[in-house]
Amino acid sequence: MSRLRGPVHAGFALLAILIISVSGCGRHYTRAKSPAAPARIGTIETGVASWYGIPYHGRRAASGEVFDMNAATAAHRKLPFQTWVEVTNLSNGKSTGVRITDRGPFVRGRIIDLSQAAARDIDMLRSGTARVRVRVIAPPKEVAHERQDRQAVPAATSTAPAVHAPGASVAMDGYAVQAGAFADANRAESLRANLEAIFMDARVLAGDRNLWRVLVGRELTLDQANELSMRVRKEAGAAVVVREPEHSTPDTPTPK
Repeated sequence: MSRLRGPVHAGFALLAILIISVSGCGRHYTRAKSPAAPARIGTIETGVASWYGIPYHGRRAASGEVFDMNAATAAHRKLPFQTWVEVTNLSNGKSTGVRITDRGPFVRGRIIDLSQAAARDIDMLRSGTARVRVRVIAPPKEVAHERQDRQAVPAATSTAPAVHAPGASVAMDGYAVQAGAFADANRAESLRANLEAIFMDARVLAGDRNLWRVLVGRELTLDQANELSMRVRKEAGAAVVVREPEHSTPDTPTPK
């Protein structure tokens, strides 16, 4: 038995060496994912911009920050968070600088979703969308950090319009409020203009059977849409909660 001890010990030693070698190779192939490379300064993208405010104001953006519709921020599908871009409205030449803090827009044909403040800077609140040029720029030398960088907005003081009771669904189901549907494009546009002065996010969509639909609100929960419908009904005389049209683009009619 003593004569077998040497080979057995040697075998165990060889096995230990093999285990250590394999373990080392395993660590070699499980590297942590590298962070996204920063966007190249001067990169330009051209397309359609939209904007968002209520009911997202006070909620967490994809970056983890609290979205402030009065801050110079925007949502983009690919640019790294904290990237600064200059957005120019190609219809009037007005520009503004914004910081990417969120993901979106997820509507075909749109490339950036501006905060309400940024949309106001380039005069696209009324139109809802605008064709823009987005250019990556260096961060300002002296950046006044937005409020959401320094403090979180408590849920109890959130300015979002809906207050959900316990057990109520808060998922973004994608509802809007329809204030009317008209065969006459002029009447639809007149109602949209009146409602926009009160609710801001009012738009006209071309529907089936040559109907022009006037919608208020965008991607609301069912609770939010029900609450908004009561306010719209007081102003327009009628309101019904509807599903948000998928991949829809505001289509303001030209009065004849």
